[in-house]
Amino acid sequence: MVILVTLIAYFIVLLLLGKVTAGRATNSTFYSADRRSPWGMVAFGMIGASVSGVTFVSVPGMVIGQDMTYLQTCLGFIVGYFIVAFVLLPLYYRMATPSIYSLLSARIGQRAYKSGAAFFLLSELTGASLKFYVACIVLQRFVLDEYGVPFFLTVPALMLLIWLYTRRGGIRTLVVTDAFQTAAMLAAVALIVYVAADRLGLTVSQAARAVAASGHARIFEFANFMSPQNFWKQFVSGAFIVIVMTGLNQTIMQKNLTCKTLGEARKDMCTYAFAFVPVNLLFLSLGVLLLMLAQKECCAAPAQPDELLPMFAATGRLGTVVTVLFVIGVVAASASTVDSSLTAMTTTLCVDVIGRPDDERLRRRAHLAMACAACAFIMAYRYASSASLIDAVYTLASYTYGPLLGLFAYSLFIAGKQSPAGRAAADRLAPYACCAAPLLCLAASEAASRFTPYRFGYELLLLNGLITLAILCLKVKR
Repeated sequence: MVILVTLIAYFIVLLLLGKVTAGRATNSTFYSADRRSPWGMVAFGMIGASVSGVTFVSVPGMVIGQDMTYLQTCLGFIVGYFIVAFVLLPLYYRMATPSIYSLLSARIGQRAYKSGAAFFLLSELTGASLKFYVACIVLQRFVLDEYGVPFFLTVPALMLLIWLYTRRGGIRTLVVTDAFQTAAMLAAVALIVYVAADRLGLTVSQAARAVAASGHARIFEFANFMSPQNFWKQFVSGAFIVIVMTGLNQTIMQKNLTCKTLGEARKDMCTYAFAFVPVNLLFLSLGVLLLMLAQKECCAAPAQPDELLPMFAATGRLGTVVTVLFVIGVVAASASTVDSSLTAMTTTLCVDVIGRPDDERLRRRAHLAMACAACAFIMAYRYASSASLIDAVYTLASYTYGPLLGLFAYSLFIAGKQSPAGRAAADRLAPYACCAAPLLCLAASEAASRFTPYRFGYELLLLNGLITLAILCLKVKR
């Protein structure tokens, strides 16, 4: 009941913020916040939008099998954010449109433009739904099951709340609500770390030294190149993950494009680029402390890494306060991700796919349709399982965002050097390249697992993009 009352109060605050910020919202407000957002608020809110509920649940458990090697990927994130800030942001600001995929239309053609938009919708539906699935499962298992509420009612009820506070103000509302949800999420994880350290009889400084001295403090892996945790594979993959999942992602870039000027947008992106190492270090340190606590209390670590934090935080073993903080943290992180995704998918559908950016009635219907589609995907995830949710997110991204990487690479580095006939040929090939590249990557991954000791990790994203690019560069005649 305490959790339920806290969540009701939490969503009431979000609904009030949505009402206050929406004002007399127009399509321009919904899509671009009239480009008046303060860059500092955007930067702070972007932490919560990027650190999803999957991160909240999954990253602490990663120390079980991978120690702290995930930080290698986070270091690559910084390089990726700077590339996006100084290469892609100027192009998007120059176009002065709410959709980043207009660049594909200008540089290649309409088929490439529509293919990129369609693959973004597919990517975002799968990724955002998986991230929000975490919040639905946590609430179902630890709160709503006690009241006999079925899962097929939990999902649409939560999605309805998110739709309600975003339906009018759109991206202008999200800039404010995401900042609020980031504060709630970071406060929750910091307090859980404090309680876990207190249970171990440690002060905060003693806990930091204990984590550094533990056997799970290993960050770098240089020796085994075949391992998915090899430094160069993780670092390079981290940079490309950001370039693709941020720089080519309407969800993230749409918020950055609400800043008043290009200079402010760059400051916003470079500021939160450095936040991901300390934030993820905090999550991983929490995982190490929980393993120490499990050893102290003579209980075995869970078989599934994603169960480590819920095993302590969601079952009352660290007290009711931690249980409430855990649920609030997961919901805050998940909601700040899915509300942005609904707005971005609505923008892409109306502006890019249908091509009617000024139709307010269409925008409202599309926003509701995206919420319903996300509910359907979440219900589908109910019957699937994964050893690590964050691995599932990045693996899905490797297959669905790879074609976007190839399309944008062609438009930025090759299209300008080709003749109009060459660009027309690439435009004709774009739909086929986007479909063929993920299938070829899947075949390569399966063949490597079966016949060689090599195991593909997040570098599948890079391979997928290269295959797409190679197909676009084929010389074909009409």
